[in-house]
Order: sequence, then structure tokens, then C-alpha cells
Amino acid sequence: MQTAAMDPAEEPPSMLWGLDPIFSAFARLYVRDILQMTESIQVPGIYFYNKHPISKVDVLGTVVYKRERDDFFCYGVDDGTGVINCLCWKSDLLKEEGGPTKPKSKHSDGAQGGFNPVAELEKLRQAQQSRCHLEIGEQLRVRGRVKTSRQQREIMASTFYKVNDPVMAVQIAWMMEVPQLYRQCYDKPFQLQPDETGDSDISSLSKATNIIRDFIKQKSVAKFRPHDVQDLLQPLISSQPQTTSADQEPVAGPSGCQQLRQLLKEVLQILQDEGTVFRKIKSQDEVYQVTAQDKDLLIAVKDIISEDSKREKYVDKGCHILHILSAVRHRYSLNVSKAALEQVLKSLECNSEIVSTSDNHYTAF
Repeated sequence: MQTAAMDPAEEPPSMLWGLDPIFSAFARLYVRDILQMTESIQVPGIYFYNKHPISKVDVLGTVVYKRERDDFFCYGVDDGTGVINCLCWKSDLLKEEGGPTKPKSKHSDGAQGGFNPVAELEKLRQAQQSRCHLEIGEQLRVRGRVKTSRQQREIMASTFYKVNDPVMAVQIAWMMEVPQLYRQCYDKPFQLQPDETGDSDISSLSKATNIIRDFIKQKSVAKFRPHDVQDLLQPLISSQPQTTSADQEPVAGPSGCQQLRQLLKEVLQILQDEGTVFRKIKSQDEVYQVTAQDKDLLIAVKDIISEDSKREKYVDKGCHILHILSAVRHRYSLNVSKAALEQVLKSLECNSEIVSTSDNHYTAF
């Protein structure tokens, strides 16, 4: 493969990479993305995915080819998105595999039931050998640094072992966890800091959003009106400094009540965009439903998936999220957003009431 280099203008300064928590972690990326990552101009051996600096990865896949040398194993690992070469160095115990085994002495065990270090070391070597010797078709978990050698992207393993997964429990857990990591971490670009303009406004809005979000969670609120939570944001308005002109005369601006209403309006919009709340009925009486506490919505979504996943059209892959959204809007409320539905689906999946068969497809147990 031809290694791509990132544009120096887009690459974050190396001294700031440590601010990104992904930099010091083993990133659970798909093999496809590992192969397509761009390499740093500043520090060779560091790669970027969505501006996140990455040097170490964690991969689970099927061995599709193998090669063994005196000092290392070379496995080709396929996770369903691509194949990557993994260089796995042998430990000293595995290197001694071909050495002669001393015959046991009749008195080597000492007293009956005594500890025999030679025998225990042999057991340890055999156990390690069984975990590190893999055949084609077996599952391998590997962690290590990404390296480009001879224009080929590969993983220099620091830890590797065979995964015994007869009922595919490990693979299913992995397939459920990795998409969540992508949505919550990897697909969100690494941002060093917000723009200097409007920092105070962004800070106030962020604080206000967290205040309302914490209130909803701690009080287990099922529904509320804006005036129920408006007073919670009053301290943020009171603490804002008064704007003055160069000659120290006050500048005309919105009153405290207007600022409070505007701030609350922006907070409620953010909570709606992320699916935390929604309005079941849009009327002059603004009532916001809390998605996680709306039992009727959870039951409606569960019933739709249970009923429709039995239909011939959805038996194999399950119901697509857009089909579920359309049915929920028809049966429950026209104002349910996709973000709110995703919150409900996540809750049902965590409670093992439904399962995602693939990305954006769901079926009932």
C-alpha cells in the first residue's frame, strides 16, 4: 500500500497530542480504517484517524494465513472489513519448545504432593503454546503498535492470544462495543480548543445544558415545562459581567429575563437534538417528555420491533431504524426524532429486550 501523509496544515501540533485520551489508549479500530489512516509528517509511526493521533490498536479477527519463524509468528487477521499482517514475537518459553526434555527422576517430586518447579514450568509452557499457536480459522486478539514496513501496514504485537469463543459471545460483545466507540469517540474530530470568540457564551450554554441534564437524571423527571426549570439557570445570568463601552457607559442590551429565556430555549433545542427530550404534542402549552422516562414510548418501540421482525421482509436482517421511526411516528407521535428513537433502542438493547443484527437493524429476542 502507498502510505498517505497528512497535510501539515491540518495536523495538530505534536506537543498537544497528549490532550487526546485516544493517543495513550489501544484504539479498537476496524482493520479497514487502520489500513487507510494517514501517517504523521512530524513523527513517523504516528497515524491519524479523524485528527485523532493513534499509535496503538486493539484488533479481534479470524486468522486467514500464518507463517512461523524461529523468533516470531506472522498471522493475517481478518475482522470482516480487511486483512492486516500481525507480527507476534515468541517468548523465551516458546523458543525452548524444541529443546530436549529431561527425564523425570523417581524422586524428583520430593515428598509426596510436593511442589515440582520443573513440572509446573512445563505446564506453563504448554498452556502458553496452546494460546499462541493458532491455525487458520481460529480467533486472534492482538494489541500492539502500528507500523509501515515495505509499504505494508502491519501490527507489531505486544500482546496476542487465541480466543476460545464456541458460542461467539466474545465476537458479539465486540461487534456491539466497537460501533459505540466510533459514535462516541473516534468519529468525533479531535478539537484542541473552541474559537476564542464567544468562549463565555459557549461556556454558559454548556453549563446550562449540564444543569438541566443533571436535574432530569437526578429527579427522574418524566415531563416538564420550561417554567419548571427556568429558575435553575438564573445564577448563570446573574453571574455574567455587565458589558460597557470604552467610556464606561452601559451598553444597551437584552434584559435578564430575555437572556434567561433565550438561554433556556437554546438548551432545550440541544436536548432535543441529542434525543434526551422531545415534545409529544406541539401546542401552546410547551410540555417536554423525557425520552428515558417515557414508558409508553419504550413499549411502542418494543411492540413494533416484535411484530414487524416476524414479517418475511424483516426476518433475516431485522427492522431498519428508519422503518421503526416511521412506525413510531404513525402509532405514537409525529414528533419523535431519530435521536430520541436511538436513545430508546439503546435502552432496550442494554436490557436485552432487542438485539442489533447489523448497523441500524434491530430484531426482538
